[in-house]
Amino acid sequence: MTQNRPLPIPPLLPETAPFSPEQRAWLNGFFAGYLGFEPGDITPLSPEQGAALLSGIAPLAESASDDNAPWHDPAMPLSERMKLAEGRPLRRRMMAAMGQQDCGQCGYNCQDYSDAIALRNEQRLNLCVPGGKETTRMLKVLQQELGTTATPTAAENPARADAVAAPGRSREAPADAVFVSRTRLNKPGSAKETWHIELDLGAADFTYNVGDAFGIFPTNDPALVDAVMAALGVASEHSVGGRRLRDTLIEDVSLESAPDALFKLLSYLIGGERRQKAKALAAGEDPDGDAATLDVLAALEKFSGVRPDPEAFVEALEPLQPRLYSIASSPRVDRRRMALCVETVRYRINGRTRLGVASSFLADRVRRGDRIKVYVQKAQHFCLPSDPSVPIIMIGPGTGIAPFRAFLHERMATKAPGRNWLFFGHQHSSYDFFYEDELSGLKAAGVLTRLSLAWSRDGSDKFYVQDRMRQVGRELWQWIAEGAHIYVCGDAKHMARDVDGALVEIVAAHGARTTDEAIAFVAKLKKTDRYQQDVY
Repeated sequence: MTQNRPLPIPPLLPETAPFSPEQRAWLNGFFAGYLGFEPGDITPLSPEQGAALLSGIAPLAESASDDNAPWHDPAMPLSERMKLAEGRPLRRRMMAAMGQQDCGQCGYNCQDYSDAIALRNEQRLNLCVPGGKETTRMLKVLQQELGTTATPTAAENPARADAVAAPGRSREAPADAVFVSRTRLNKPGSAKETWHIELDLGAADFTYNVGDAFGIFPTNDPALVDAVMAALGVASEHSVGGRRLRDTLIEDVSLESAPDALFKLLSYLIGGERRQKAKALAAGEDPDGDAATLDVLAALEKFSGVRPDPEAFVEALEPLQPRLYSIASSPRVDRRRMALCVETVRYRINGRTRLGVASSFLADRVRRGDRIKVYVQKAQHFCLPSDPSVPIIMIGPGTGIAPFRAFLHERMATKAPGRNWLFFGHQHSSYDFFYEDELSGLKAAGVLTRLSLAWSRDGSDKFYVQDRMRQVGRELWQWIAEGAHIYVCGDAKHMARDVDGALVEIVAAHGARTTDEAIAFVAKLKKTDRYQQDVY
């Protein structure tokens, strides 16, 4: 019978660290256990990284790759991600709890955010916008294994101590941009409301590349704020901490999905069955089947008559987060002018119209000449090929066209010889053909080699970009075989996954591969950055 031998402890500290062999061995084991490293998961650190680790501020971004993160799929439900991460070190389970979009709205990518929490460099557990309350709840459970203190409230909301950046280059150091204009992209009759937004970056030292995203710091709808104050029973001039409560509610805190802390606060102020319901909601349960519809105002209305102290109320809310939008322009065309493509979110629940915070801010509330707090979020892996002769295939329905407008402008400005194929789709060709004249001009000029369109509501059957891809699969495969890079921008949970499936089918059908071989081929395209996604 063979006895299992323990795997060696990974050599975390460099040989040059100022310790004896015995001390180094002990410290390697201590830090590996503390940080939750798996054998083979890391390589020795440089002397500088080793010193940084000892001071508690070493970044862990290079310690693992997505090959070791099978949960890194934004379309995968949280429960499935956590199941895949079972038995993994704490920092890896924390990563699995993230939204998996690497969108940067938290100021990190998913792995860096989880590592920062594991290292106790980041106390805020509520920064993951795509993950929402699900992610925050799971992080709170996992954080208990660290024995750390509670997450700071919106009133405290300390910035990261390590965030040092020039204005406009991080969410921690935003700069000002001037709102220039909004132009509606949908024609009359459309069920959608989408805007081409232009901002003037002025003399600010903004540097960005096509593929990057732009962070916008919005404010809440004043009408919603007034309704919340009425539900609290406080006057418009009421102050908290020397500042008008109304200003705090407009500028600082989120009034969207009611946080667990608010329900916990409400449970202290009521009794009986309503108290039990508030406690259940605070624990992530759904006693009345309406938890998904409860924003802050709806929560106050659900427990009407309960009027928490305004200061305690503000402390129970989450901070108002910036929103990221794909940049729809190229700095090579005009460095000062930045363009975005934004669909306004409006929907009705229980007789009240709900508004997307940032989209309605840009569509309704900001005026020409107003200054907006903004920053550039550098893309992780979403950029044009370094070789301008490489052909590109862009798949971006709806507002997913934004980065590809920037790509086309860039290729035009640099006179890149590579071919460009765009797949665009929306509901109706008559109402929802964004940038139609502009795309026609780019096609006539030879910049846009091929344009493939898909309209989901023009016929009796719904027809999407992935359906158009299958129709032209032979030609699409030919481009891929000739070295084309593929880009997808849009909805992560449906469109991006359906495009993935269509690509596998196309590779199998026209590339003479089995399904398993086609899946491996598409995976290799992603691994080598020939297939890049900007999904949300």
